[in-house]
Parts: sequence; structure tokens; C-alpha cells
Amino acid sequence: MTTGTPPRNRPSGAKGSRLRRLLPLGVAAWVILEIWLLTMVAGATGGFTVFLILLAGLVLGGVVIKSAGRRAFQNLTETIQRRQNGAVETGEQRSQGNGLLMLAGLLLMIPGLISDALGLLLLVPPLRTAVSRYTERTIERKMSAVGEGSLGSAFQQARMRQTGGTVIQGEVVREDERPGGHRDDSDPRPPIMPA
Repeated sequence: MTTGTPPRNRPSGAKGSRLRRLLPLGVAAWVILEIWLLTMVAGATGGFTVFLILLAGLVLGGVVIKSAGRRAFQNLTETIQRRQNGAVETGEQRSQGNGLLMLAGLLLMIPGLISDALGLLLLVPPLRTAVSRYTERTIERKMSAVGEGSLGSAFQQARMRQTGGTVIQGEVVREDERPGGHRDDSDPRPPIMPA
């Protein structure tokens, strides 16, 4: 039985399809490694010790996320006040730092020793700064590879390249409007207000 839609032709070496194949395997390997490590630590120190470690990670992660959220809100209000006063914002390092702090808190809250270790590493300020700079350079490189223009134009270009649909840029003109802004009163639709 056929559905009437042609099969999608994808390049065999596409990066997106490789990521879709490897990501679930990576997550499964990470979960298995976390469980194995927890059982090894539980066998060496006891189950109650592992429970306390997981509970401490949960509490510390909550504290880190709460403080990062409070700092992010404070930075947002300071930025809004500066813009209202006419000052120019000089950098985005604080907002990226808050995002990485929230990621650290999330990693601490996820049960497992490897995620806890990664979360604790992100709490170290020099390492967090290095990760922030690396992330910023990677995003800039990806955006420059897309081409000139804003992020919205990149999404528009991606949308126009989708298979199965055509996007034609233009404006909608209603046939029931007469020149001069008057419309036919027999039409039950509400009038369009001019911009």
C-alpha cells in the first residue's frame, strides 16, 4: 500500500542523521555507567552513603539553581534600568554564567555520580568562564557559517529549504476590500483595520 508521498532523499553522511543515531546510544551508555558506578560505590561504602550523596546533590543543585535564578532576575532588572536610563550594555558574560550555573544545578540534581562531578566542575569559576567562551565561539562560528543576517533570517532560510512546502514572501490582499478602505457590507467577516 502506498501513501502517495515520495520517500525522503537524505545524504548518507549527513551530520543530523548521525547525531540522531548516536545520541540515544550515548544517553543509554551514560545511564548504564551511572548505575554501574552507583552500585560499585554502594558495594564499597553501603547503600545509606549513596543515598546521602544523592540527597546532598539534590539539595545543593536546588540551592545553586535558586541562587542562579535570583542572580539572573537581578541582572535582568539592572539591564532594564540601564536601558531606560540610556546606558549601553557592554557584555553578556553574566547571563551566560547564570545559564551555566543553572546547568550545574541541574546536573547536581540528576541522580548519579558522573553528573554530580560535572555539576561540581561547572561551579568552579575559571572552568565556567572557559566553557562559556568556548560555547560563545562555537555559536558565533555556526552563525557565521549560516551567512550574513540575523537569527530570524537564518530560520526563514531554513524554513524555505524544507521539503514538502513552498514559502512565498509577499503580502495578503483581500478581494472584498474596495479602494479607499471601504468594504462590502454583505460580507459577514469583520473589517481589516489599516496599519
